[in-house]
Amino acid sequence: MQTKLTELLNIKYPVIQAPMFLVSNVAMVTEAMKAGIAGCIPALNYRTLEELRAAIKELKANKVEGGSFGFNLIVNKSNLKYKGQLEVLCEEGCDFIITSLGSPEETIRQAHKAGIKVFCDVTDLRFAKKVESLGADAAIAVNNEAGGHRGNMSPEELTSLLHKELSIPVISAGGVGCKADIDKMLSYGASGVSVGSPFIASEEAGVTDEYKQACVDYGAKDIVMTERISGTPCTVINTPYVQKIGTKSTWIENLLNKNRKLKKWVKMIRFSIGMKATEKAAKKATYKTVWVAGPSIEHTKEILPVKDIVAKLVN
Repeated sequence: MQTKLTELLNIKYPVIQAPMFLVSNVAMVTEAMKAGIAGCIPALNYRTLEELRAAIKELKANKVEGGSFGFNLIVNKSNLKYKGQLEVLCEEGCDFIITSLGSPEETIRQAHKAGIKVFCDVTDLRFAKKVESLGADAAIAVNNEAGGHRGNMSPEELTSLLHKELSIPVISAGGVGCKADIDKMLSYGASGVSVGSPFIASEEAGVTDEYKQACVDYGAKDIVMTERISGTPCTVINTPYVQKIGTKSTWIENLLNKNRKLKKWVKMIRFSIGMKATEKAAKKATYKTVWVAGPSIEHTKEILPVKDIVAKLVN
């Protein structure tokens, strides 16, 4: 399974264990590297820059041949820690950075100085062309089967389009839960895949057993879009509580979003509130739990070690 992605990251299989807010951790990524794939953690999973620095050092110590590790950076104004996080990543070093929700220009410039590759989340050709022009090493094509904040185009449509129009590798994100799905994405022109939701139900994931079990008990048909977490459409498991509160923004949120002067601040507040709610759901199970996941949990039948999940994906 040698592709441009395996060459870029010196990994055995063209798979990235996707960065998941409050789910991904050092233990998961360490096991991913041992299994021959790349692992990624959101920098926002660490409250302080010193905690982020310690995680990087631990991953560097755990790194093995055929594995690779990186971090995800939110590069827009909603992430007040962005500058410090980028500085720490460049000082300590990692194999790659994945950028989301903003212009990656500064990240690409600083990371390349430190010898770090940069992959950028994109949902359409226009932004993909933009990140290519800025020097991105690969584009991560976030399609409409991704978990969390997803794109609007199907895996085939988006991956095929970007493969045709870009000169940099394309990594397909969304809709991968088994080996057949990986083969399908590669047939569309992808150089690799980013896989998140199947790893929620891993023994190493830092979330509650209830969250993991929900990924076993529910399937693709139980995934719905909600605007109630961050104000931006996000995929969650359609639990009884989600059904009770609904999936649409309230009338007052819609009203505030229409106000040009207030819109930016409303988005930042909603994002902060949503992240805190997601954290509570990940760390403590209550009847008010909202669990983020994508339709690829359809293939999750039991809670397994990361190494076994990787084996199911690549064999």
